[in-house]
Amino acid sequence: MAGACGIASASVRAYVQIGIDACCWGNRRGFGRFTRELLQALLEIDGRNEYLFFIDSETTDVDDIPERVEKVTAKTEFSQVKAAAAGGRRSLSDVWAMSRAVSKHKVDVFFFPAVYSYFPIFNRTKVLLTLHDVIADHHPELIFPNARSKYLWKLKQRVAIGQADLIATVSENSKKQIVDYFRLPESSLRVISEAARPIFKVLPTNNGFVSTLGHYGLVPGEKFLLYVGGISPHKNLSRLIDAFKEIDDSNDTLKLVLVGDYKDDPFFSAYPQLSTHVANLGLNGKVVFTGFVPDEDLAYLYNAATLLVFPSLEEGFGLPAIEAMACGTPVAASRAGSLPEILGPVGRFFDPLNVTDMSRVIREVLTDEPLRQQMRSDGLKRSKSFQWQRAAEETLSIFEELHRN
Repeated sequence: MAGACGIASASVRAYVQIGIDACCWGNRRGFGRFTRELLQALLEIDGRNEYLFFIDSETTDVDDIPERVEKVTAKTEFSQVKAAAAGGRRSLSDVWAMSRAVSKHKVDVFFFPAVYSYFPIFNRTKVLLTLHDVIADHHPELIFPNARSKYLWKLKQRVAIGQADLIATVSENSKKQIVDYFRLPESSLRVISEAARPIFKVLPTNNGFVSTLGHYGLVPGEKFLLYVGGISPHKNLSRLIDAFKEIDDSNDTLKLVLVGDYKDDPFFSAYPQLSTHVANLGLNGKVVFTGFVPDEDLAYLYNAATLLVFPSLEEGFGLPAIEAMACGTPVAASRAGSLPEILGPVGRFFDPLNVTDMSRVIREVLTDEPLRQQMRSDGLKRSKSFQWQRAAEETLSIFEELHRN
């Protein structure tokens, strides 16, 4: 007799107990969004199995964790995500507190939505670990402020991979990179895709539209390039600013809007260097750093943008590309990493290391209205192929596989 997943023995219990590391639930970066959206979708499709969310002392105050789950709080001194970030520190007592909290419960499967907040699991359970990418391994000089931070990250990563029964990642490109870098068998990896929230859609030009743009110094109808993501060095924003400067010399009404948290983001930031670079190029007032933008406002910014530009040296998935397409916004992106896979024939691509190539592709889309309309139409269709429900079904299938084995 099976449970909801067809995997639990009636002689034991008719459901599976699934432990979740939910320490990064409140994080504003992509892996935090991945955690929230995926787990909420899982709870919507899986009404039988029992979910235990293991969280640190800081996360216990987050108010949007679903009521249905059992919340287990470990007494910790530091937030797991902040402690695991560039330059952060994780005390052994905090790591032990998380591990001990899990060991007190009978958990059949344990899921880490991100390796950032990994801690060892000592009880007998199957472990699914998510590695979103190998950016930190390919570009350590752009991720870590010092050798100590790099060493501690590598140590944690190796221990996590060693304990994992299966590894999840977010794109086929990331899967290949992980297999190649860590020399793992392909059979040990599974892909769980991402998607845009329903809030990201085509919006009418109403009073909310006008007031939101005004809050960020923009007006309806004004052309601007949009970037959304972290302000970290590997995001390659310095070259994007250089490319914008080349375009600005022939289009002095265009703006570049850079959306990303540069005040409270615990990860390695390039903001001080970028703001100096903008000033040195005489682009103050034309390059706008918004800081963190809530999704309600971000949807309006996507809708109003002429073009989303995604210049990263590498991306594990590239969720802003999906969000932009869902809002009908054309996307020009780096041809490195996963972005060609995610955008497919809908995007326009450039060499992220070549400023001239970047500016050429951006200018081509900016000056071709029929091309933008075609990209808009094709992007809306493509965005619909990415759904959180499908991601949840993929994840539940992996839980089935782990428990069955």
